[in-house]
Amino acid sequence: MRGWQKALFWSAALGVLGTALVLMFPDSYQQDGGQHYMFVRWAFLRPHYFVKVWARPLFELVYALPAQLGYPVAKFVTVSVCLATGWNTFRLAEEQGLSRPHLSIPLLWFQPSWLLLCSELMTEPLFALAFIVALRLHLSGRVKAGIAVASLLPLARPEGFFLGILWGVWLLLDQRDPRPLWRRLPSTLPLAAGCGLWWMAAYLITRNPLFILHDWPQEWLATSGVYGTAPFWSYALRLPELLGPLLLFPFLLGLGVVLLRRQFLEATSAVLVLFLLHSVFRTFGLFGSAGYPRYFVCVSPALALITLAGWNALADRLPRQRWVGALGALVLLPSAMAALLYVDAAEWSRDAWAVDATVARFREAPRPVSRFYGSQRYMYVAFDTPELKPLLNGDREHNLQVLREAPPGTLVMWDGDRGPEWHHLESQDIAALGYTLLRSDSYVLTGKLLSRSPGPWFDYGYGPLDGYGWNWHGFGGPRSVRLFLLYKER
Repeated sequence: MRGWQKALFWSAALGVLGTALVLMFPDSYQQDGGQHYMFVRWAFLRPHYFVKVWARPLFELVYALPAQLGYPVAKFVTVSVCLATGWNTFRLAEEQGLSRPHLSIPLLWFQPSWLLLCSELMTEPLFALAFIVALRLHLSGRVKAGIAVASLLPLARPEGFFLGILWGVWLLLDQRDPRPLWRRLPSTLPLAAGCGLWWMAAYLITRNPLFILHDWPQEWLATSGVYGTAPFWSYALRLPELLGPLLLFPFLLGLGVVLLRRQFLEATSAVLVLFLLHSVFRTFGLFGSAGYPRYFVCVSPALALITLAGWNALADRLPRQRWVGALGALVLLPSAMAALLYVDAAEWSRDAWAVDATVARFREAPRPVSRFYGSQRYMYVAFDTPELKPLLNGDREHNLQVLREAPPGTLVMWDGDRGPEWHHLESQDIAALGYTLLRSDSYVLTGKLLSRSPGPWFDYGYGPLDGYGWNWHGFGGPRSVRLFLLYKER
């Protein structure tokens, strides 16, 4: 079987896996996924969503039309984005002369954080696709086309600003360009073209020349520290979440190989720069860094290429070639299972099952709904309702006033976890405003693969190591959820 045929096989198999994850997990492991869906779902009704800083313009352009067909359809777009990213990673490995280039696809998909996002509405996979396409163009000599694609990176993720600067450094140091350094400087200016288009679109839609500045999230300010801090090495401790416990060794070996041989300098420098920057941001609480491993999904294709280099270094030293297949099975199969367990252990994503069940019971005896409020983003998705202004936020008195002034027919869906934690309201507080309690449902939600926490590597609840990168709230199991439906009669 030829390399491209093996790559097609892996793509087909992983496409089936991504489809299964879409069907198994209707929401995201974080509220961000549901929020991104809300933005793309209602972008045509509220055009300024297309240029919102948090929503990201490139993400809006790609997902806005599919989102009109529903949340699952939008999530299938992400699966397609991930498949396209895997294929471009394979093609780049092939073009750069790496042995076994088809293996770059499973080495990408079996990264736990990649598999976690492959069926969600997060911005990192789309960034990864733009990054690998731009990198292919740059390395193949189509430098201007690569610049054009790279200029769109800030429109997908904030990391695009930093990689854009790095891209400019690559252009200035590109040995293929015979011009002196001072004549190369103007060639870096088109890297700002994407941001220029963003500003122009924002002005045309909002008529506010400072819309992007005014819309910039407060928690992204350089010194906000809203999500706390952690030691500089916290991301190093979380490398198993990025690469998988078994793929960590070939990655580290590959990193040493490519640095010694001075290969893949662009891909390697992108990984190292983002790793250094995010480590610094997390240490000092800069730019709203929350310490999530998913940030590095942005450069997951580069991680896969480096891992492949390490894999080849190991495989080429085996005394018999048939042992290579055995080594692959011994590493890839457990890595796939570890990544699947990682996804299955994301307990927050299970809340959608409870929400769907309660919504189905409400529709058995529906009430006319004039306005809807929920404590989770997926609740708005389930009722296909846009977030209404004034929004509920973290101010208890503000939220009480909003619900008090809501019109008759207002339906509130509340949970006993995030409702009190994020909005500082209990269901009893809402009932005290004159709302009738329609339902109170309790659920115990376990994973699809394991009903209990898989073990210490997956045990990321708040604990004594919280803040040091070992523990991560929202992973484990089982998860207990209590949901309330409250209705304002008059």
